Amino acid sequence: MRTLGVDLAAAAKKTAVAVIEWSDDRARLAHLALDVDDQEIVDLFGTCGMTGVDCPVGWPDALIPFLTGHLAFNAAPVLEHDGIAGRRLLAYRDTDRFCTARTGLIPLSVSADRLAHPAMRCAVIQAKIAALHGPQLRDGSGRFAEVYPAASLKIWGLNGRGYKGRGIPEAERLGLLLAALEEQAPWLDLAGHRDRLTASDDLFDAVIASLTARAVARRRTLLPDAAHVEAARSEGWIHLPSCTLDDLPL
Repeated sequence: MRTLGVDLAAAAKKTAVAVIEWSDDRARLAHLALDVDDQEIVDLFGTCGMTGVDCPVGWPDALIPFLTGHLAFNAAPVLEHDGIAGRRLLAYRDTDRFCTARTGLIPLSVSADRLAHPAMRCAVIQAKIAALHGPQLRDGSGRFAEVYPAASLKIWGLNGRGYKGRGIPEAERLGLLLAALEEQAPWLDLAGHRDRLTASDDLFDAVIASLTARAVARRRTLLPDAAHVEAARSEGWIHLPSCTLDDLPL
């Protein structure tokens, strides 16, 4: 099978993709690209069995009635979110809270932080995919799933701190992180892309997203239970690996 990982930015610039081909207990990085537009993502989706996107695929359920209430001068649904606790329900999804409880990491808010623009682009990409390949459920039960590379790295025991950025310290940490990944996943053939990966945290995150997509495809992630399933369908669900790196090729 082929898995696609997408590190999605607000525009083509700094958007990275990685396609991994899996066969015979091995995996090979078959395609790696930076500054990728919507059409390339849609085209690659069509060639891959599972896509993992590092971007929220939906918004908090509470946000819509809050906004429509504000628009219509209907105070009741707005006042339900008075205070910081109420605003947290507008800022964070059920899956964000689940991820924090399981990993200690706090995902950026899709509605109140830097992820808003990438999420708008992600919604458009989902619509373009739906037009060609049918709607992909936001809980990841189709061929399109939300992933969170920082959480995957932590679950797999890799130190994902301090590697994002263009400074010398960040580059050194990224090099060490890639070396640790190579040591723990000797079955992964980077196919000559090592230098490009050590030079771009976006490309590296796309590879981690593609590895996580494999876990999603193999049903080796934490799935929403009865308490979370309804919200996952509308808001999206971050797929956290429930397996080790060694389990991925099996």
